[in-house]
Amino acid sequence: LKKVQEKQRSLAQQRAEASVKLKDLADTRTELASKKKEVQSKLGAAQKLLNTLTAQEKAALATQDRQRATRADERVGLGTTKAASGRAAAAFAAAQSVIGSPYAYAHSGPSTFDCSGLTSWAYAQADVTIPRTSQAQADAGTRIYSQSDLQVGDLVIFYGDQHHVGLYAGNGQVLHAPHTGAFVRNESMANMPFQFGVRI
Repeated sequence: LKKVQEKQRSLAQQRAEASVKLKDLADTRTELASKKKEVQSKLGAAQKLLNTLTAQEKAALATQDRQRATRADERVGLGTTKAASGRAAAAFAAAQSVIGSPYAYAHSGPSTFDCSGLTSWAYAQADVTIPRTSQAQADAGTRIYSQSDLQVGDLVIFYGDQHHVGLYAGNGQVLHAPHTGAFVRNESMANMPFQFGVRI
């Protein structure tokens, strides 16, 4: 009877803890829904503003963004990290040749890219075929979990769901196609949650 009573107390405590966690989860969900609406509202306003621009103004804006990306790349010191292999060096050189190219979802070059489109295109220029998506590329070679072991041309996987990929550029930098509205560029890996590298 004593054991049953102890079990009942334990279950009651667990139930109370679960209720608190459920309430926290509901609060978080409500807050996220509110923030999502706010972001969607801002995106809608930005799109309306963009729609009011003339073709000439849009072209001028794109040119400014491309110049900014190029200037940022010129300021970044990539250090002297060696390439992982000859094919990695060739892939990295190919990706460098398209710095400033615009991001376009589901594009694999040669003039517009999404993140995995850039990496698969770059390796194709080195006569190496890798899968098309970042999740598939995550399993395309040997995984490297320490950033200090990365070498130029290694694939770098970001985010828990592995939805973003770039090429290691040296000195803690990644060469990648970031997102809609951006251009192929070098950027600090510290700006995104690093998961692991992949050596092809």
